[in-house]
Amino acid sequence: MKNRILSLGLLSVIAFWLVWTGGGLWGCSSNGASSPGGSSGGVSGDPPAISSDCTVFPADNPWNLDISGEPVDSNSNGYIQFILDHGGDFVHPDFGSNPDYGIPYEIVTGDQALVPVTFTDFGDESDPGPYPIPANARVEAGSDGHVLVVDQDNCVLYELYVAEKSGSGWNAASGAKFDLKSNALRPDGWTSADAAGLPIFAGLARYDEAVEQGEIRHALRVTFSTTQAGYIHPATHKASDETDLNAPPMGLRLRLKASYDISHLTGAALVVAEALKKYGMIVADNGSNWYISGSTDSRWNDDDLDQLKSVPGSAFEVVQHGTIQH
Repeated sequence: MKNRILSLGLLSVIAFWLVWTGGGLWGCSSNGASSPGGSSGGVSGDPPAISSDCTVFPADNPWNLDISGEPVDSNSNGYIQFILDHGGDFVHPDFGSNPDYGIPYEIVTGDQALVPVTFTDFGDESDPGPYPIPANARVEAGSDGHVLVVDQDNCVLYELYVAEKSGSGWNAASGAKFDLKSNALRPDGWTSADAAGLPIFAGLARYDEAVEQGEIRHALRVTFSTTQAGYIHPATHKASDETDLNAPPMGLRLRLKASYDISHLTGAALVVAEALKKYGMIVADNGSNWYISGSTDSRWNDDDLDQLKSVPGSAFEVVQHGTIQH
């Protein structure tokens, strides 16, 4: 856990440098979409929609709950002010049409070949292989190097962190499997492919939802530069030594205030804003403030998504939460 905290802190510094220099977004690089380990030749084409026979977790899963009517947390103002005081005043869509941005994912069938996975850093908190990862699976550009694969026949999600191709299989710092038909959480104290121990895929803004369906029916994944040394379920892992109780813990849920006028937004930006009001966003990793995660997809209209950059962090509030575990 300590090593994870240190590595994520280093990644935050790298992210700041990339943004400051114009080199790229958090979790992304400016040198193309090949994997950090040199795996080239991603799966061609944009990701398809997942089969309707496989829902991304049950309807009562925390990711899928309508929290628009939930009470505001008593420390909402403290959390929001802390975030604003630590840089970044506006929402930023951390995805778009450029393959350097966003997090790619693969949809496979039940007959996808299983391959070995070796974990280099967090093997004791990782679900052992084999995983059904295609040899040419797309790897997230940049240092996080996520690989996400959904087996839509068996409805199981497989995710890797800092992944690279190795022989007939893969190496990764950590990895996790999620039964998409279950609400089961990872063990307390365990990470996943995400710092908070959460599934990444469940929190992505995806093109098939935002544009083709015109509605996102789940919470979105968000990062903040300084997080508290604690977590709230459904998160199961902390990634910080910060003791300030105003710092957002992993798993904290925020929503766009009902009073905030989104009528000036159009297209996918409006759909994302509507989801932020109804389902909110969940703190999942350390990174640039207010960076919302989405899929890598060439079909995104970047001018459309850029409208979200007008939404201020001050327009959000924190939903009442349960016990913070330290």
